[in-house]
Amino acid sequence: MNATESFLTTEDYYNYDELAKYMLCNKSNVIEFASWFLPTLYTLVFIFGLIGNGLVVCVLIQYKKLRSMTDIYLLNLAVSDLIFVLSLPFWSSYAAVSHWVFGEPLCKIISGFYLIGFYSGIFFLTIMSIDRFLAIVYAVTAMSFRSVSHGVFVSVAVWAISLCASLPTIVFSQVKNESGLSTCNSEYPEGQAVKWKLINNFELNILGLLLPFFIMVYCYSRIIQTLRVCRSYKKEKAVRLIFIVVIVFFLFWTPYNIVLFLESLQTLDFFRDCDSSNNLEIAMHCTETLAFVHCCLNPVIYAFAGQEFKKCVRKMLYKCTSYCFVCKQCKMLSYAISEPMSSTYSRSSGEPCVTRVL
Repeated sequence: MNATESFLTTEDYYNYDELAKYMLCNKSNVIEFASWFLPTLYTLVFIFGLIGNGLVVCVLIQYKKLRSMTDIYLLNLAVSDLIFVLSLPFWSSYAAVSHWVFGEPLCKIISGFYLIGFYSGIFFLTIMSIDRFLAIVYAVTAMSFRSVSHGVFVSVAVWAISLCASLPTIVFSQVKNESGLSTCNSEYPEGQAVKWKLINNFELNILGLLLPFFIMVYCYSRIIQTLRVCRSYKKEKAVRLIFIVVIVFFLFWTPYNIVLFLESLQTLDFFRDCDSSNNLEIAMHCTETLAFVHCCLNPVIYAFAGQEFKKCVRKMLYKCTSYCFVCKQCKMLSYAISEPMSSTYSRSSGEPCVTRVL
């Protein structure tokens, strides 16, 4: 569940469970914090994520022509991040006014975009780690498996798994009117809210951090062992990049998953005081936004780090600036040609005539 949803369940209060044990906490400070913090950060992530990942998609399609499995995975990773960031303007508006104005169909669609982008992005990061592991550790034997057709097949499987993991939230997302305001939240069947919330949180913990992180650590540790056999500048650079990939992933996603786990403990009544609840929700907003920043860094880490990719980016930017310069020159030339011509009115004929201004 999106953290934006969690604090907008009611205007001022929050129910912890459906078992007649309700704890009413004033959430006005949480809502006030979220109303300025989330829109600002979501907008920044949306802008940088859209530009960075959009640039990756353009370069891969225009110049790289998707000739390798790595290109296929990079393209899908960028598309995942784009799908994810496209949901942020809606959550930004929702957080700013504490009111969902887009209707129930878009509530389901945007919730789906958010989770499908979330899961597919992390899954493609994991698949790219496995791909690098096979390409370096089993360079010869893996050659036949690392084809474009296999890359397309794996990508389709990743999207299918991401959709399946997101289906419960898409199905349960509903618009509900509370205190004159509309909310877009997951409305679970009566008597099953706690169970579904715990399933959702643990699913995010396992599929969103633990499983990908352990796979990355294993793959990259084996890669480092292989690269250490033959030392060179390029291989040392590759090892540094590997460390950056793992550390950045861990630093940006771990805080959010820790808070998510604490929220699960709160659902199980490990702690229920209002101060802890408010602090936990504020921490959720902060750590979730930090995790979102990772989709802005993916183009830098995975695409722009390559020399060939950077050349393609420079080439594309040069073409764009050249085109803009030519268009500007054309407009100036057109203006210069049309400026000496002025229209005057002929009294004798009563019709406009054109005379050249000398």
